[in-house]
Amino acid sequence: MSDILLGQSYYLRFDPKLWEAMQPYPPLGTLYAAAYLRQRGYDVALFDAMLAQSEQEWAATLDRERPRLAVLYEDNFNYLSKMCLLRMRQAALTMIRTARERGCTVIVAGSDASDHPDIYLRAGAHFVIVGEGEVTLGELVDHLAGRGPTAPNDILGLAWLEGETVRRTPPRPIIRDLDALPFPAWDLVDVERYRRIWQARHGYFSMNMVTTRGCPYHCNWCAKPIWGQRYTVRSPENVVAELKWLKETYRPDHIWFADDIMGLKPGWLQRFAALVEAEGASVPFKCLSRADLLLRDGDIEALKRAGCQIVWIGAESGSQKILDAMEKGIRVEQIYEATRRLHDAGIRVGFFLQFGYPGETRADIELTLKMVRECQPDDIGMSVSYPLPGTKFYERVKDQLGVKQNWLDSNDLAMLYKGPYTTAFYRQLHRVLHREFRVRKAWRELMVLARRPRQITRHHLRRAAAALYYAVTLPWERYRLDRLEKVPHRGIDPLPVELSPEAAATPSPQPSLPEAANLRRAERPDA
Repeated sequence: MSDILLGQSYYLRFDPKLWEAMQPYPPLGTLYAAAYLRQRGYDVALFDAMLAQSEQEWAATLDRERPRLAVLYEDNFNYLSKMCLLRMRQAALTMIRTARERGCTVIVAGSDASDHPDIYLRAGAHFVIVGEGEVTLGELVDHLAGRGPTAPNDILGLAWLEGETVRRTPPRPIIRDLDALPFPAWDLVDVERYRRIWQARHGYFSMNMVTTRGCPYHCNWCAKPIWGQRYTVRSPENVVAELKWLKETYRPDHIWFADDIMGLKPGWLQRFAALVEAEGASVPFKCLSRADLLLRDGDIEALKRAGCQIVWIGAESGSQKILDAMEKGIRVEQIYEATRRLHDAGIRVGFFLQFGYPGETRADIELTLKMVRECQPDDIGMSVSYPLPGTKFYERVKDQLGVKQNWLDSNDLAMLYKGPYTTAFYRQLHRVLHREFRVRKAWRELMVLARRPRQITRHHLRRAAAALYYAVTLPWERYRLDRLEKVPHRGIDPLPVELSPEAAATPSPQPSLPEAANLRRAERPDA
């Protein structure tokens, strides 16, 4: 039994694309909240939805722990949580009702709840935390325990219902001294289960960390309901202390730094690299950055010294017109140059690409495809412009939105407003982009292996066969794309029937999580 049960509503099982990729990470933001409550003297337990089969496991955990407080604290470092996916919202509403049925006081925190507190409050939540959550959560729990603020009105960053009216207090200032926070409560996680899955599927074990919170840039499609336009950073000393502790305690083979931007502060990466070397804390890692930042003197070299294997860049588009319309603040030539320098340093590169922004033409799309061909990134991810509340983009297109205003899952790619082309066009563009990328990547790898034939494995041969098939079918796929280009975009995708408010109260049955041994299967090139 525990005083407080923390959980989150991102179920990997409900996201087919990410389930297939099977790269699960525990909810880091939830672990920070758990550690913070512990520091204040509370007994906490964790429900980790990431590997759960369905909401029914949440019900079983409630019955086992019998908590007084049930807290749905979403992982705001997980970009999928920030996307506010409909299937995960449905799960959260089901979890709220389940906790209420057991007499719990229910608290919700996260991006979607910050944008739409009324949805969660009317589903049964007693309180919604708006914005950054640890301090507000701590004060609220103190209030409920009778040892803190005497009324919700005295707690910043809070929303609740009075009758039918949503009451809100003023926003809470963000935490400036991140070093003062305890390290995430990793002992609450079944780390060995994650290790078995990673090892079986990928041959290594990856864990997640963050060095910063927020992003100060002004991309006008980027939603920032938690930290707004602010950016805070941990000291290199604090980050390396955690990295060394994780390395010694859990022995990960790899780290994912889940920051929106790692190393924005001048000199931070150089100090980080020096400390990693001095403390023997090196673990291979991946991170996210910007093309313009990577061109600063010494940053790429510092990333290499610290152990960076791949940097993901928000490239978005190969058209300067579109980058300027997005207020991205970078130039196409900077993307080319940053990619070249990273490759020269032996660091791989991933591109996040976005299509469907207002004003984008087929010529702009072809410029992006050209950029991918010429820069030869090592991996790519594609999205379609997605209007979320609080952004200039949303304000520009909100009158065009229908009932469905969020994607069902991360592979939805629905055109939610009356954009340049139809949803079918962008889903077909996803096929063309990834098939062309896989063909060219496989060809480059085969050219290298041809000089070392003894290193060729069955895996390489399977990928070569897949690449040959995609090369043969690519003209047909491009033909289909050309046909879909001519279809006018008249309507908006309807809300799926199974996600109606009435259906949201009923958890849907799901297949069980495969054992790690059954996760060995070939990667889908179109994933």
